[in-house]
Amino acid sequence: MAEDQAEKTETATPRRQLEARMEGNIARSPDLAAAATLLAGILLLQSFGLGVFRGLWAMLETMLAPGFSANPTRADDIGQLLYFSMRMIATAAGPMVIGVAVVAFVVSLSQVGLVFTTKPLEFNFGKLSPLRGLKGLFDTRAGFRTVMSVGKLAIVGTVAFSLVAAEMPKIIRLAELAPLALFVSACDLIYTLALRLALLLLFMALVDYGYQRWQHDRDLRMTKQEVKEEMRSMEGDPLIKQRRMRVARQLAMQRIGQSVPRADVVVTNPTHFAVALQYDSKTMTSPKVVAKGADFLAMRIRQLATANGVPLVERKALAQALYKNVEVGQEVPPQFYGAVAEILAYVYRLSGRKSA
Repeated sequence: MAEDQAEKTETATPRRQLEARMEGNIARSPDLAAAATLLAGILLLQSFGLGVFRGLWAMLETMLAPGFSANPTRADDIGQLLYFSMRMIATAAGPMVIGVAVVAFVVSLSQVGLVFTTKPLEFNFGKLSPLRGLKGLFDTRAGFRTVMSVGKLAIVGTVAFSLVAAEMPKIIRLAELAPLALFVSACDLIYTLALRLALLLLFMALVDYGYQRWQHDRDLRMTKQEVKEEMRSMEGDPLIKQRRMRVARQLAMQRIGQSVPRADVVVTNPTHFAVALQYDSKTMTSPKVVAKGADFLAMRIRQLATANGVPLVERKALAQALYKNVEVGQEVPPQFYGAVAEILAYVYRLSGRKSA
């Protein structure tokens, strides 16, 4: 039975988000890339427009000059004419085209990041189902997108009409200007109107992107049961996990049973931690931790030490520090030399053993 949407109250886990990302299910707004590209094109046209105009003008003068030998009506000159035209256009409009392409790439990359997956390209018979297409026509989300699109169009149309109405006196006075002044004034007016509309489109695109992110996070929500099942699948079968822990505990008990009887002293907390130390001046530069444990293992270490005559010395701070900072098989670090040497000297005096 499918989970009810109202029950999906849990935020998607990182694994769920990664799976959706690899399937191409990523929050993005096509309007944001289009609006940013449009705004970049307008700004770049303002910066490089004069250069583009001069380049095209120079190309036209060169092609119409008497000395230009290329003739498009002759087959042997078409290649030369094409090369000349493409070179002039690339020189004039190249910076603007490259700038627009870079902005489009950066905006798209900022939305989706670097994703390499072929999942969306895989053929799916379900997408060819007529019933699915009819269902999409009457889907609530599709209707909402239609209303949003109509609303955006209405807003842009209203703002554009208001801007044109506000500039109407300037537009009427354009007829009184000379041709060159008319061209310059018209370009400036068109640039101002286009820039304002592009900024409006960019603002609406940012709002749409925020909505897409919110909707995407909402779609990926999981039920409590789905979260539990995913955690269980990541951690493995509980029975297998318990078996591994039992085997690990058995191995630890075997190591403790072999190491504790050979220890020189066991430092205790006294009940929470126990650390068994061994020192051989001929083979070791400093005492070595041969066994350690907390709670149940600490109790087992104390039992083995008592049964084998290994002294127990209560040093709460030292036992805790050795347990947390020194692994089994490692020698005691220099910062613990003084405390450990004091304990070993005390144990050696009790046993009558000569201290090193």
